[in-house]
Amino acid sequence: MAYEGRGDYNDRGFGGGGGGAGGLGGNHDGPPRARGRRKFSSAVVQRIMRANRSTKGPVTDYGASVVHWMRQRQPGYQGSYTGEAERPSISYIVDMLPPSARVANAADSVPTRHLHSSLNKIKHPVNVVRWTPEGRRLLTASSSGEFTLWNGTGFNFETIMQAHDSAIRALAYSHSDDWLVSADHDGIIKYWQPNFNNVESIRGHTEPVRDLAFSPTDAKFVTASDDATCKIFDFAAGQAESTLTGHGWDAKCCDWHPTKGLIASGSKDHLVKLWDPRTGRCLTTIRGHKNTLTKTIFEKVQGNCLATSARDQLARVFDLRMMRDICLLRGHEKDVSTLTWHPVHSNLLSTGGSEGSLFHYLLDEPNTPPGHAITQAPYDTADPSSATAQAIYPAHKIPHAHDFAIWSLDWHPLGHILASGSNDRITRFWARARPGEADNFNDRYHIGEAAAEAQGTWDRRGGRHMRQVEEEQELEDEMDGLVDQKMPIKQPVPAFPGIPGLPLQQPGAGGIIPPPPPIIPGVGAAVPPPPLPFPLPVPGMAGAPPIPKTPAEIAAIAEMMKKAGIPPPPLPGGPIPPGMLPPGLLPPHGFPLPPGFPPPPPGVAAAFDNAASEAAHNESIRRRGPLPSQEESLRMEQTKGHYTRAR
Repeated sequence: MAYEGRGDYNDRGFGGGGGGAGGLGGNHDGPPRARGRRKFSSAVVQRIMRANRSTKGPVTDYGASVVHWMRQRQPGYQGSYTGEAERPSISYIVDMLPPSARVANAADSVPTRHLHSSLNKIKHPVNVVRWTPEGRRLLTASSSGEFTLWNGTGFNFETIMQAHDSAIRALAYSHSDDWLVSADHDGIIKYWQPNFNNVESIRGHTEPVRDLAFSPTDAKFVTASDDATCKIFDFAAGQAESTLTGHGWDAKCCDWHPTKGLIASGSKDHLVKLWDPRTGRCLTTIRGHKNTLTKTIFEKVQGNCLATSARDQLARVFDLRMMRDICLLRGHEKDVSTLTWHPVHSNLLSTGGSEGSLFHYLLDEPNTPPGHAITQAPYDTADPSSATAQAIYPAHKIPHAHDFAIWSLDWHPLGHILASGSNDRITRFWARARPGEADNFNDRYHIGEAAAEAQGTWDRRGGRHMRQVEEEQELEDEMDGLVDQKMPIKQPVPAFPGIPGLPLQQPGAGGIIPPPPPIIPGVGAAVPPPPLPFPLPVPGMAGAPPIPKTPAEIAAIAEMMKKAGIPPPPLPGGPIPPGMLPPGLLPPHGFPLPPGFPPPPPGVAAAFDNAASEAAHNESIRRRGPLPSQEESLRMEQTKGHYTRAR
């Protein structure tokens, strides 16, 4: 059934382009239509189109749709929503609802549409992506140790900073949104404020830290490291309280339950362990994976499930109430490198593969492909504790989301945009399709570049041009963003020619003599000295003549220099010939001037005498060393075992 667009909305005027409300009806290359069918005048339409052409790139504004939903919703006993339902027409973009308005319908929040690809000027693999707590920006951490902030609405570059000296492996915001903790490949853990002010740096592990997570109260956090241990740190004291030992190999991932005192960790020994953070005791060991664990993460909405992924091409969902796996997520042809839960829908799970694929699973829809046996959920069997796990297949696949492994996935707090960071050095943003868009499944991310080019949905030359335009735009944004971070250029101090760091003082005036004008090549350039008739190798090296020691050898060298037109060196203890000192260099006080050497200007000798006497006076004064700061004293006391507990 075909639907007519409201008013004068049409595919050519509005709703096209790469705006993408992320499924939330933001900027759609045109203004949101009102409820009526009032038509715009031609002047208004032309003004809007001019404004759209001036837009730098795609923009996703979720504010309009959220406010629209808040105005139209009613209390639950009267019906949750009174607005007009969405229809497959671009003009109904304004009627799209945020995921919070459809908690029971996770299929509407599946991100099938590519919004934007962001990349730095100097590209490095993106190891971690995290949305800031308020959802206005996306923070990415790269293998170069840099933090990069991307705008969450326009997806453009905002700022970059060198946060660590090695590759950043883990990031976590506290539940209070007041702190950010990062860990790197060297085992260093750093505390950051929301304005990215580094306030603390501690040595957490001797091996790389692979993952970290905060406790529900933010008083502690747990880390997983390649030293086969997980450590629980006191956040205020910055010290490890306990060490969780039990894994037989590298600990690759960990997570803290959102509401309970429960820690889950995954290791290279193919095991998932649940820990009691109070006692440090292993509560149980969950077996099922056949290869290295890559991610363990608790479900945040209800907190009843634990999802794990491994390099055995599988992801599993465990029910904590039964301590067993209930869902087996199939479909990946390579290793599953990461996964994440949706922040609103507890049955929507997204996984990233080592080949760059991005799959989305609905846990209450098996989506069994033809030719495969349909399995039953353990909850529907007579004995759920002994029933086999149900096989779940992807509800939607994006096989070519990235060119290489996807290392990190993170949802926007509202649940309308999914960010992915990959080893291909690109950060991509994904959202659900908008009403009226039918070509999303035929783009190059779904069917590949060759097939998309054959179908005419992607132009290789146009894609390269677009990539070049995006890179130039990101470079421009990065240069604009780094203006305030650049160090001021140091002005060179006038000095003696050829002697850096030695200032030239104006006698009597206290000023500085301006440096000589630069020599223009070919105009008034100084004549270089004539070349020597013999080579001068470095003394002591192979083939170099021995250093002259006897008077006869010194006389022979002086004779050779005289024949070449070079003045001979002064004899030890004798006067310095004219022209031997550099121009402007003054001899020290009491030094006899050689014949022909011009006397120094008046007042210079007195200035030298005053400087020498002042230096001697300063050396004779006994100065007191700086007092230690309170922070250093506190750390010294803490090393002795005092003041280690926060009040």
